[in-house]
Amino acid sequence: MKTLTIKLTAPLQAYGNEASFERRTSWPAPSKSAVVGMIAAALGMRREDERIKSLNDLAYAVRVDQIGKTMTEFQTVEWKPGTRKKPGTRKLTYRDHYQDAVYVAAVGSEDEELIGKIEYALKHPRFQLYLGRRACPPAGVLRIESFADTDPVKVLENMPWQAEKWYQNKQKRKAEFTAEIIADANLLPDAAFTQTVKDRVESFDPQGRCFGFRLTAKERINLKNPCYEQKSQDIMDYL
Repeated sequence: MKTLTIKLTAPLQAYGNEASFERRTSWPAPSKSAVVGMIAAALGMRREDERIKSLNDLAYAVRVDQIGKTMTEFQTVEWKPGTRKKPGTRKLTYRDHYQDAVYVAAVGSEDEELIGKIEYALKHPRFQLYLGRRACPPAGVLRIESFADTDPVKVLENMPWQAEKWYQNKQKRKAEFTAEIIADANLLPDAAFTQTVKDRVESFDPQGRCFGFRLTAKERINLKNPCYEQKSQDIMDYL
């Protein structure tokens, strides 16, 4: 299996789960459907394209490297249009976003040619890429790496901590950072915790947006904090 990692960072990110009209919350980490949608956009697939469903077969895992803060915004929307004699009724909607979060998403496939096409497309996207919602573009060019003969979970277990330097330095009293990996359940067969989420793309068509269920699993791993190592070395040099 060949695996591709994508560092996801931006001032704001939002990965909506099931929500009512008035309240739209966000998953604490990028959903598989969001990453599938981003890949489809990069490949030039429109929302109604049936080929998008095939991207559900990609192996998927994501690691939370920098925990963001929740920000809630509100928007005034017109719910019922008015008439000449009666004014319209307006309502507020509330939407959650994560600020300054950093994630590393990983997708894998036995079809190495497909992974190659995805890598090229993400570097040369046909349509605008965004991290969950349209108001959340990536913070610059995506940082992408490819790995041969390994699956997404193994890559994330061995990849160095990708948090921003200021965030690592903020944790300088800790030698390690505990990161959470959320993956397709078959990639973590020994996981103690599994959860079914409505995160399988059936259609992105605005007239009939639909998602199915997939089984996920979680694990926690410890990542070395380079800022702590530097501090320890400075102390040794001083002594």
